[in-house]
Amino acid sequence: MARKASKQANFNIMIVGHKGRLQYEAILFAASLRANSPDFKGRLIVAEPQPGKNWWDDPRIKQDDVRATLESLGAEIIPFESPYFGQHYPYANKIEGLAALPEGEPFVFFDTDTLVTGDLMSVPFDFDRPSASRRVEGTWPTLELYGPGYTEIWKSLYNKFELDFESSLDLSQPDEYWRRYLYFNAGFFYYKCPKLFGERFLKYAHDIKWDMPSELVCQSLDPWLDQVALPLVIHSLGGGRDALPEGYLDGDVTCHYRLFPLLYARESDRVVEVLEEVASPNKIKKVLKQYEPMKRMIYQGRGEKVRALFDRDHLPRKEQAIRNTIKRNGFWMR
Repeated sequence: MARKASKQANFNIMIVGHKGRLQYEAILFAASLRANSPDFKGRLIVAEPQPGKNWWDDPRIKQDDVRATLESLGAEIIPFESPYFGQHYPYANKIEGLAALPEGEPFVFFDTDTLVTGDLMSVPFDFDRPSASRRVEGTWPTLELYGPGYTEIWKSLYNKFELDFESSLDLSQPDEYWRRYLYFNAGFFYYKCPKLFGERFLKYAHDIKWDMPSELVCQSLDPWLDQVALPLVIHSLGGGRDALPEGYLDGDVTCHYRLFPLLYARESDRVVEVLEEVASPNKIKKVLKQYEPMKRMIYQGRGEKVRALFDRDHLPRKEQAIRNTIKRNGFWMR
């Protein structure tokens, strides 16, 4: 349903700009923001990693037409350095890139594979209480037969950073069930200051990666490191799972689609409508068609073929089942 606009204070938005897929997704994000949130007055910052000791392959956006299109949509491409992660763990772009944002100004980070489908100014952010996406599956930790359980693993992390573990729990959920423990998808997060949030996020991620508690010795941190550190950061800054009402982000106002086959398979008609509308102007189409999945999915009709494979009201419970169906039919692209 439509959301009424609130008297939301201005804030900045950060997405990551990187050569390859992300640069084209950034165009779609910027175009959907301008189309569906015309009252947004903050800065749209496309944080761009720079070549350096941790990038042996130059990550910058090379195409002049991509840069020009982003700028025509009101985006600012701002460089940042990668002193700790870079190409070793590119998911940390969302952590190290926070240094590109102005200190002391509220921000919302979005993964680049997000569409704005409604008015962001209607979202009742409380920038003093950070939160993040709850559209998440129980992807971490993966329990070993004779290894530590959820409580032991998560408690070891809270203890490491001298945080109160008990107050992070959702006591309405059963003990040793993953939803009892604070866990987010890192597809969006927000706070009142990117410097405070970014420095803490970087410290926690760095310390978990290079000085992990013994309880994590059997756990994979690639690609989960950002989502392991994120709830600790949010809890330490006074936020939590209930800081933002449901139904706005990952709901009426934004869609984190992740990959185009998944978008066409499971997202609402409204999301597909927004995608195809903002991708339709010739100046945008000309640039996006350089990226093969967008060319085939959006402009050559493969997306509609994927969509016809599924009943949105009765989707498979597991994402992997959706992926497998698309692959069996020869329509998978990424």
